[in-house]
Amino acid sequence: MRVAMWYNNRDVRLEEMPVPKIGPGELLVRVEASGICGSDVMEWYRLDRAPLVLGHEIGGQIAAVGEGVAGYQEGDRVSAAHHVPCNTCHYCLSGHHTVCDTLRRTNFDPGGLAEYLRLPAINVDRGLFLLPDEISYEEATFIEPLACVLRGQRRAQMPPGNTVLVIGSGIAGLLHVQLARTLGAGRVIATDIDAYRLEAARRFGADATLHAEEDLPACLRQVNQGRLADLVIVCTGAVSALAQALKAVERGGTILFFAPTDPGVTIPISINELFFRNEVTLTTSYAASPADYQMALALIRAGTIPVRQMITHRLGLAEAGLGFQLVADAQNSIKVIIEPQRRD
Repeated sequence: MRVAMWYNNRDVRLEEMPVPKIGPGELLVRVEASGICGSDVMEWYRLDRAPLVLGHEIGGQIAAVGEGVAGYQEGDRVSAAHHVPCNTCHYCLSGHHTVCDTLRRTNFDPGGLAEYLRLPAINVDRGLFLLPDEISYEEATFIEPLACVLRGQRRAQMPPGNTVLVIGSGIAGLLHVQLARTLGAGRVIATDIDAYRLEAARRFGADATLHAEEDLPACLRQVNQGRLADLVIVCTGAVSALAQALKAVERGGTILFFAPTDPGVTIPISINELFFRNEVTLTTSYAASPADYQMALALIRAGTIPVRQMITHRLGLAEAGLGFQLVADAQNSIKVIIEPQRRD
């Protein structure tokens, strides 16, 4: 089968490898669509393991069923979670499924940027989702990123009517904009350094957009009746964005650090001013649980989050290198979809 083998963001090669063989409890999935995630282009996170077949946002159909699998058959349209929790450890039982040791060890074989992948038995058991007719394969690639966004906003515990500031209007930021609007935010404001993405933020529901290189607290007060933001969601790892978030949050507010930084990044925090005097909460979010996937699927099925409109590029495996460049450069693209079965 053909795969897009990642060596680095500027070196992605079309290669051949054997179709994975499945065992008991496993499935072979023919991948019809796979999204390129912002985390896929974090070279510092992956270079020591290259070459790799990446891709964890998938839609496809079952091509073969392993012994003992019940409830699924060849031809079923599916999406799947690449990381799944054990559901029985201390972390899972306390609601922190995404820090479960099992979740961090599970994955696809080899990855979504391939014509086929093997779904291990544990993923079949607790991370497989049948696609309703209303959801296309390319829309299914949004289930995983939207699930992560859902988990982040749930952890942030935003009351309805509050002002939400989203720093960074890439795909994650735009999903946060739409979800915050869906969950009843009073005002949603987005920032970015790129005009293309600021226009996209307005198109997908932001009440106002601000250029990230401006005096963010001052501009925020101008468009928010003199107040800062009750919830600040940071969707970029830029150090300047982290510093902006600390200055843009209202008293009693929350900052959700949704995106990772480069390794070793630290920022100074005034304990007295931020926490003791102003009761600001800092929180983070990583990945998603199976319940988050189910909720994301339901939102996409209902059309509540219009994900299809966010797709800017559809490419074949042979063009995966271009796809990685588009995502890494973070300009003039929103969602890049790879269609492994395309031959043009």
